[in-house]
Amino acid sequence: MIASVSGRVAALAPDSAVVEVGGVGILVHCTPGTLGTLRVGEQARLATSLVVREESLTLYGFTTDDERVVFELVQTASGVGPRLALAMLAVHAPNALRVAVAAADVKALTMVPGIGQKGAQRIILELKDKLGTPDAAVAAALNGQASKPAWREQVHSGLVGLGYSARDADEAIAIVTPEADAELAAGRTPAVAALLKAALRALSVR
Repeated sequence: MIASVSGRVAALAPDSAVVEVGGVGILVHCTPGTLGTLRVGEQARLATSLVVREESLTLYGFTTDDERVVFELVQTASGVGPRLALAMLAVHAPNALRVAVAAADVKALTMVPGIGQKGAQRIILELKDKLGTPDAAVAAALNGQASKPAWREQVHSGLVGLGYSARDADEAIAIVTPEADAELAAGRTPAVAALLKAALRALSVR
């Protein structure tokens, strides 16, 4: 397996880059986000995943090793090939995908071209125990580890990570605040995972 390539960027295209390694130009398929970090003539390092088919060898490149790991893991879901996996990372960062799967956010996954509602539900079911947890703040939100000052920030971070604007996140938090306040009044810590799902529902029916 080719785990990474490092060298001078020789050319850029809408969906790929050519990186010169040892005098050989290697074609690497990338997301727009990754391509946006590259400049022709400059040195670059890309984490890579080699997809082997009978008729081809295709290399996919990523800014971080985590993107590569997620790219490979999402392909373990039925119906997800490398092209769709790359599209998922073009729309959502790795942690946003983890949040979407953990929160069963069908809407977030259907934002990816090629994924319908049934496909999103299947992906959630098959990947929920494979992708791992998001970064510490969102992981705490999904696990319900929140105090009164913290739950707002955690839900807000989760929504923004899924691609919602800060304004949308604030509006959704306002809607779910009475639910959180009721939990606190009963002496219970608000379940942030439940609040995040409620906020997503509120945004989906606007």
